[in-house]
Amino acid sequence: MWTELPRPASAGAEPVGRVRLGYARASTARQSLDAQRDSLAEAGVTRVFSEKISTRATRRPELEAAVKLAGEIRSSGVAVTLVVHEHKRLGRGIELAMLAEELKASDIGLEFLTGELKGSHDPSGIVFTVLAAMSGMDREYNRDRTLEDHESARKRGKTIGGAGVTDDSMLSMALHLRDQEMSLRDIAKRLVITTGKKKGQHPSPATVMRMLREYDEQTAPAAVAQPSACRGNLKEPQGQGRRLS
Repeated sequence: MWTELPRPASAGAEPVGRVRLGYARASTARQSLDAQRDSLAEAGVTRVFSEKISTRATRRPELEAAVKLAGEIRSSGVAVTLVVHEHKRLGRGIELAMLAEELKASDIGLEFLTGELKGSHDPSGIVFTVLAAMSGMDREYNRDRTLEDHESARKRGKTIGGAGVTDDSMLSMALHLRDQEMSLRDIAKRLVITTGKKKGQHPSPATVMRMLREYDEQTAPAAVAQPSACRGNLKEPQGQGRRLS
């Protein structure tokens, strides 16, 4: 039975207590969570959120539940730390950086029991800067690798991406849904293929990611080159249906 939490503490007030929530994750159903649960119990964690789900998953329900509960507890004036066996259990690259920013905004601490980032980290500490830097390097590496793959494919006369699946109307809708901060999986469920053998089906999240990535790569140089006052007046050449947003 749920009870109402105390009202949020005033800004700058000292925490009235401390809570340690744990999170454990395995990538496949065959992997055991026992070792992670044991280490969390030894670290004094009394409540653990756990799940078996791939790193590639766009949503992790138990992790989201842990962060939500941590935020509610912190808003009552109690200091909260999210404890994890290793930082890779939370995600990698940009996903980990985004989670760190969410925890920072809610003033929730992080503690890793092992690995490169082992130790307790305050929300205002250096770990969040490190994670953001990791995210930036990961994005840059993926972008360069994608451009190299595309250039190599073009030289061999291969088609890039799902050319027979995506179109300008699908791109426009995908951009609109992305502006609403929807996940790739949810965006794919809203889109419908209108031509070809897959007509009437939904595109895969990977196809949506490639479509949006190629759009960003094509429009980014033009946006940088234009003065800020003129960006709102950019138009596509006559006969092309793509609309910049």
